Amino acid sequence: MQKTDLPGRRTFIEQLARSAMGVSILNYADALFAASSPTAARRAEHVIYLFMNGAMSHIDTFDPKPGTDAGGETKAIQSSVPGISLGNHLPLLAKQMHQLALIRSMTTETGAHEQAVYLMRTSYKMIGSIRHPFLGAWLAHVQGKLNKDLPGSVVIGGANRHPGQGYLDAEFSPAPVADPKLGLQNTRSPKYLDEKNFKARQRLIGKFESGFRSRYPTTEVNAYLDYYREAVRLLQSPDLEAFDISKETAEVREQYGENRIGQGCLLARRLVEKKVRFVEVEYGGWDNHNDIYSSTNLIQKTAEMDQAVTTLLDDLKQRGLLEKTLVVLGTEFGRTPTINQNAGRDHHPAAFCCMLAGAGIKGGQVIGQTDKEGRSVEDGHCYPQDLNATIAAACGLPLKEEFFSGSGRPFRIAHEGEPISKILT
Repeated sequence: MQKTDLPGRRTFIEQLARSAMGVSILNYADALFAASSPTAARRAEHVIYLFMNGAMSHIDTFDPKPGTDAGGETKAIQSSVPGISLGNHLPLLAKQMHQLALIRSMTTETGAHEQAVYLMRTSYKMIGSIRHPFLGAWLAHVQGKLNKDLPGSVVIGGANRHPGQGYLDAEFSPAPVADPKLGLQNTRSPKYLDEKNFKARQRLIGKFESGFRSRYPTTEVNAYLDYYREAVRLLQSPDLEAFDISKETAEVREQYGENRIGQGCLLARRLVEKKVRFVEVEYGGWDNHNDIYSSTNLIQKTAEMDQAVTTLLDDLKQRGLLEKTLVVLGTEFGRTPTINQNAGRDHHPAAFCCMLAGAGIKGGQVIGQTDKEGRSVEDGHCYPQDLNATIAAACGLPLKEEFFSGSGRPFRIAHEGEPISKILT
């Protein structure tokens, strides 16, 4: 049978889902397949990746340079670990330093946002001929789901231009949540579709399904039908409530912060609690070419991030989840030590910072260092693929194994990256 004999994937799923439920589930159903069996033992069962999109200034956060022109208005404050200072905009995280591992020697050659973000997420440079998987897809592909009803990975606030599952099967794509306050959209049946009518539609679909499967006995068709059943399972699962942060008390929501990163971190905790493997929370607005120290730029962003991440770490620890959840905070590159004529900082791929905490991580340490102005890395160069290799190693993913794209090209999970052994327990 020629490929053209098959119905279009999106058309087929759309007709099937709407016929059965009267609602559209296409925006997130790619993430709802069953996955492969898990691999060997590992420390981190979950990953919460907090991505500061726009290029967070390393000099004003995790690598302050007080007493220099490069330092700007940011001062250094002592952390909970003697000899390690953070920027004064992060007072809460400074108190958490004993359980944090900072990488001050991140570096990349890519100074354009889209390409640099892609590299951070996939370990590969962006090229037109192929799309590479992000780490959440790799976890789902290699280790499978922990909760059969929920997606293997979720991306909060950053689904636009996300590499997703790349060349892996659609079953490993992340479920996108645009706004954490709204949760997973299009999951409520219309009022006219009660449980009785829903089941009747299910029976009708079942009759059509057997005939369709007989007419088109292909792996692709079987995948379509499995895809549909997984979507139905999600809609009927009590764990769907994990996406609804309104179930939390007002006090808890305020502790995280009534903003995108605060509510995103709260949703991430709820999803990890229900055994979603990988949750990415994107928080933009760090591209401060102008007025970086204004109250609506760096000052606001760092305050919201400081509160949200600290609360997340405390909450995970209190619930016994931090010991099996790896928390990562990253960005695509740094910002210039020189403050420009518009009182901002420009793109600076030569040096930036990332942070790790939780499962598989030795806290209270700094990896690498930059020069006195934060302009270049002097020791411990760490590339995006090395960061991803470290995350993958903490999760027990096979770094040396080759996987093949649909065209037969071999790839590794973190490309040529090497894990930072000093960070890992």
